[in-house]
Amino acid sequence: MSTGSQQLHWVDVVVGDIADAERHLAEAYVVAANNELWMGSGVAGALKRAAGPEVEREAIAQGPIAVGDAVVTSAGKLPPPARALIHAAAMGFTDRTQIYASPDSVRNATRRALELCDQHGLRSVVFPALGTGVGGLDDAACASAMVGAVTRHLAAGSRIEGVRFVVTSTERAALFQREIDASIHRSSRAAPVR
Repeated sequence: MSTGSQQLHWVDVVVGDIADAERHLAEAYVVAANNELWMGSGVAGALKRAAGPEVEREAIAQGPIAVGDAVVTSAGKLPPPARALIHAAAMGFTDRTQIYASPDSVRNATRRALELCDQHGLRSVVFPALGTGVGGLDDAACASAMVGAVTRHLAAGSRIEGVRFVVTSTERAALFQREIDASIHRSSRAAPVR
């Protein structure tokens, strides 16, 4: 949707289950991935259970990737309008040593996921809090990195219409909402929060 030459976008945050595709109704769902692209527990496990094991096979066939990069697979068994999973590696492993998430790796993985949405014509995307949990990044740093990347990407003329962050607690949601509100005020081209 657009008015004149300016694209309208919405950005929001909800507490819930990222794999609840009937609630989120998005075209793309971001998997909190590692650079080897196998889907373990947490967000990745929830999406693997909902979409089916074939999405993990599709992802692994494209890896390994650099930390901060992302790949696209089918949405597997997720119901429409879901069209794709984007496996964003904010953390990873090298020689069996964990590479913990950082604000830069989260920012880069978020940016790359958004680029892939644009490249594949995906107009709505759902993100988890990348790099938290096993990734080791604290919630505030994650929210700042992710919302900043989203704000910059949307302001640059993206065709993405909606971005939703799905988090696991009201405390985490409050951090994301604070960053969303601050980013909306900083960017005249950013969208209203829905």
